[in-house]
Order: sequence, then structure tokens, then C-alpha cells
Amino acid sequence: MPTTTPSAVQTARLDVTDDGAALTFTADGKPIATYTYRPTDRQYESPRPFFHPLTTLGGDEVTISRPWDHVWHKGLSWALPNVGKHNFWGGATYTRATEYANLDNNGAMTHTSFTGIEHSGAGITASESLTWTSQDGQPVIAEDRRFNIQLLADSGAGGESGGAYAILFETTMRNIPGDEIRIGSPTTEGRHNAGYGGLFWRGPRSFTGGEFRNPDGTGTDEFMGTRSPWIAFTGKHDVSCRSSTIAFVEDGSNPGAPNRWFARSSMFACLGSAPFFSEEVPLREGEPLTYRYAVVIADGDVDQVRAAALAAAAQAALGTWA
Repeated sequence: MPTTTPSAVQTARLDVTDDGAALTFTADGKPIATYTYRPTDRQYESPRPFFHPLTTLGGDEVTISRPWDHVWHKGLSWALPNVGKHNFWGGATYTRATEYANLDNNGAMTHTSFTGIEHSGAGITASESLTWTSQDGQPVIAEDRRFNIQLLADSGAGGESGGAYAILFETTMRNIPGDEIRIGSPTTEGRHNAGYGGLFWRGPRSFTGGEFRNPDGTGTDEFMGTRSPWIAFTGKHDVSCRSSTIAFVEDGSNPGAPNRWFARSSMFACLGSAPFFSEEVPLREGEPLTYRYAVVIADGDVDQVRAAALAAAAQAALGTWA
């Protein structure tokens, strides 16, 4: 049955359909999020599940997938470039010994099953099992993943602002082979300020040059590598000339929280959690790693008050999401 969740300005009915390769989430019958769990990407792109397209409740698309400059960027996805000797990000791998090189080490995150898709008053939650395998097919990581889509109360909605929803995301990764796996980034391998790897979003071309905002203020590329409990990005769309805002909120229980953010505005619009930005984190047998985030998709731009309110609503949603 569909679930109904209120926001400050409207009540929308959320629903989900499954075509055997992707889940499509709708609000009042209009698609807002597609989660492809059986991708058909090349091995070089490190095939993995991803969200694309993501649209605002007002209908503006806020993701890009397979851009020509980085074809392994997939809307919004959990992706890690330096997992021991493996690459679960896609493209070339950066190491101290080789710098960027094609190392024939691109793994895949393979959907095993959905263990549940549940409707409730707090939206729709999908629970998924995945196995990460090396390029030669050896199992590396067992992952339990959950995500929830729910509407958020948005006191700033009105005018250009049409409301907001959140994707709550949780991953638990377990070591399969037994030997310690060290998870890092190009920065832990020596490349300055390139600590990408985590829950990563790539925005539309028209968002290039947009504005970041966190609890301390606004800016652009100087937000690379900063730490804060939340960070937002506002960009402007071609054709409609409207603005949209994406905000990432980190759960305070994450290892190392508050972790760094990977944030770019001038080259292209992207934002991601980066818990392995500057220090490797070991994944040991019997010691799983769990990370939780909320990603807010909002119509319109934000001032400090609206951004903080959306972040607080998303943080509260994470807290009550069992």
C-alpha cells in the first residue's frame, strides 16, 4: 500500500515500483527517484547500484550519470576508490607507486536481494544485500544496505521553493577474506586534496559555479575537505532557470564524525561524504563498518535559516529511522 507523509506545504503520496532492475519512487504519481540495482555498466566503471535520475518535488532533475569527463560518476552512489588493492569507484586508480593508472582492479558491487521494502508513516525503506567482488570475481566485502525516502517538513517552502524530501542511507560493510582491508583515497596515497570516496553526488552541468553553505557560512571550492555536520549546495537549472538545493547530513554516530566533505563547484558540481579522505580506515574480520547519511533534495535556494532547518529535519529523521 502507498504511504502518506506530511510536509509543511503539502501532503504527497509516496509509492514505489520494481521492474526487476530498478526501483522507481513517486510522489503523487510523479517520479522523484530511481534506484538502479542491476546496472549494465562496463567493468572499468566499477558497476554498482546508483540513484539516477533524482528530481525535486517540483520536477527539476538534480543528478547526472555517466558524464563524458568521468563516465564512472553515477548520479548518487556509494563508491570507494581505494579498498585495499581494489577500486570500487571506477576509472583509473591512484597509488603512490603508479599515480593514476589503469590497474585492471575495478571491482563490482552486486545486488544479491532485497530483504524488505516497507511502507510506513516515515516513508519507504528498502533493505538490500550486496556482495562486492574483485575484477576476477573474488568476494571482498559483504554489504547490508538500507535506504529510506521520506518527505521533510520545510518551513521555507513557498514561491520558488516547492518543498523537500530526504534519502536516508545506511551501509554496513563486512570483511569477507579475513585479511585486513585498508580503505583510503587518492589523498591517503599522496595526491593532495583528492580524498573522494563515500556517498557521492554528481550534479547537472548547469550547476557548475554554484554555492556551498554550511553552519559557518557560504563559499565555493574552499569547502573542499572541510568538516561540518551538514553541507548544502545550490545550483541553477537551464531551461526552467529555477534553483535547487542538495544537502548532505552526517549521522554523528559515524566513525570519525564529523568527517571531511569532498566538495567541488568550479570544475563541475559534486559533493560527497569522505570518511577516508586523509586517513585510511581498517576493515577487519568481525569488525564491520557502518556509515549513515541523509541527502536532502529541495526545490529552490536556501538562506541560512532554511538550510539549517532542513538539516535539522534530516538529522531528526536519521535519529528516528530504526
